[in-house]
Amino acid sequence: MQRIPATIVTGFLGAGKTSLVRHVLAQAGGRRLAVIVNEFGELGIDRELLLGCGDETCGADDIVELANGCICCTVADDFLPTLTRLLDRPTPPDHIVIETSGLALPKPLVQAFAWPEIRTRTTVDGVVAVIDAAALAAGRFADDPVAIAAQRAADPALDHDNPLEEVFSDQLACADLVILNKADLLGEAGLGRLRDDLGARLRPGVKLIAARHGEVPPVVALGLAAAAEDDLAARFSVHELEEGHDHDDFDSFTLSLPPATEPDGFARRLAAVIREHDVLRSKGFLAVPGRERRLVVQAVGDRVQVYFDRAWAPEERRASRLVVIGRKGISRAAIATALAALPEG
Repeated sequence: MQRIPATIVTGFLGAGKTSLVRHVLAQAGGRRLAVIVNEFGELGIDRELLLGCGDETCGADDIVELANGCICCTVADDFLPTLTRLLDRPTPPDHIVIETSGLALPKPLVQAFAWPEIRTRTTVDGVVAVIDAAALAAGRFADDPVAIAAQRAADPALDHDNPLEEVFSDQLACADLVILNKADLLGEAGLGRLRDDLGARLRPGVKLIAARHGEVPPVVALGLAAAAEDDLAARFSVHELEEGHDHDDFDSFTLSLPPATEPDGFARRLAAVIREHDVLRSKGFLAVPGRERRLVVQAVGDRVQVYFDRAWAPEERRASRLVVIGRKGISRAAIATALAALPEG
């Protein structure tokens, strides 16, 4: 029996995973693709963005959402039954794409493909890590060595773990292909430095490419033939010795907001709130009075993008909702109050 290839798309919050998957779906060229998409939070945004990808072979049943949890923590309960249902279809997909949450570790998913019940039916074609070039260049995932040295000198017993760096390192260490996305936000010199720094951290044979807006052809992202489940030992994880994996360092909540009367003004308000409260990621849909299309909000750090996508469906409630993700302790009440208090102009 020919095994169905599966590609795991990983990367930190807001790196551009959904943009990559949407581009691959739109360029499928008649190839039957199925997508399993996972989000950290109670409101699914990414599946909605993937629907209507532009290829007639991609229907609503081909995009399966695992929401309100982390896929790497619920492999047996959620992921494996979902994968099995796709494989058991009368006409199974030609290729399965798995978009993980930005806080998920890819290695537990790769390990799942070695389980006897699915090992003979599918294989990990490759792990694709998407990186936000601008966030990496700004030091979002790196420790401050001077500050940490000072803390250690003051109290050697302090815990200096950096959860962002740990998740980022695990995603990078498991990759077969690394996409340095949003490369257009950096100059050639900055991009060259990132290439050199990342190249020194990658396993031998791992490819590194630059992209903008996740526009990577399917022939590049799919078809790596890595059989990653047979190469687990080479994919080191800093969480290797943990009993499972939790997300106690991060928190997520959904805000219900009033209609946005002025989209650009809302984007400026949101950027100010993000800077004030150190929000890692925010995304959602807003209703705009007088407009038939929903307004998409995407923010990585204080880089906020708003744009209109599809029209609201007749059966949909035109509700404005925003997912907010940050470090543990981020205040839902303070952020909701701040968004309501700032003028929209």
